[in-house]
Amino acid sequence: MIKVKEALQRASLQLQGAGITAARREAEILLSAVLKKTRAWLYAHDEEIIESETYVLFQQWVERRAQGEPFAYLCGEREFMGLPFVVTPAVLIPRPETEILVEAVVQELQGWHNVKLLEVGVGSGAIAISLATLLPYARITAVDISPAALAVAAFNSERLQVAERLSFLAGDLYAPVRGQKFTAVISNPPYISAAEYLMLDKSVKNYEPRVALDGGPDGLTFYRRLSAELKQLAAPPQLLALEVGQGQAAAVSTLCREAGYQKIKQIPDLAGIPRVVLAKL
Repeated sequence: MIKVKEALQRASLQLQGAGITAARREAEILLSAVLKKTRAWLYAHDEEIIESETYVLFQQWVERRAQGEPFAYLCGEREFMGLPFVVTPAVLIPRPETEILVEAVVQELQGWHNVKLLEVGVGSGAIAISLATLLPYARITAVDISPAALAVAAFNSERLQVAERLSFLAGDLYAPVRGQKFTAVISNPPYISAAEYLMLDKSVKNYEPRVALDGGPDGLTFYRRLSAELKQLAAPPQLLALEVGQGQAAAVSTLCREAGYQKIKQIPDLAGIPRVVLAKL
């Protein structure tokens, strides 16, 4: 038998010893998830006894976190755009900066009707499902090369009650939708260069799917394909919306211009780094 405060103290020391930053906070988050309680509850009930089975699970999670496994995979969920998304090691964990991409697309398409969107590389479904939630008049097709990722996205669409407006297709980039026409194409493609990939933190490199991260030698492989292979569609989309890595916005903007897009806008993140490229005909 162990009290909440003792469990937190032990877990904090273990995580600190493993080099985890903000070890106490991480311990509290893990215990909150295991107990399905808020962190405020932990503070108010630090003398509460944790049941043996629950404490064993908590210890397992702490050990896995100490090894570097991301918290989102431990608890199986990550919030994005205020929505709870199930995540598994088959999909990239949604990042806050990707919300900038969603917000930019929503702002561009506000008031449009009969909108058909294509997301290339759907992963967990965070982008497509958020867009379906915020643009109730849009129909969205989502493509991914990974059947396991598509299964996660489809599950999330059912869970978040937008499945009737989403279609999920397996395949490489535009191949599954060849000859179709879309209002906009949206993508957060793999954009980590080969050299950068080797330097990634172990919590990313050892756990998240490489196929969703590795953007080739210079990180631009998928942007070249996304722009050059638009000719597989029946017509160029009116809007091309792409998340980009640090230092990539200029090169991606050039690729969009070469694909026939005249109006290019770069949208920065909170640090002032261009994070989204919007290209319009």
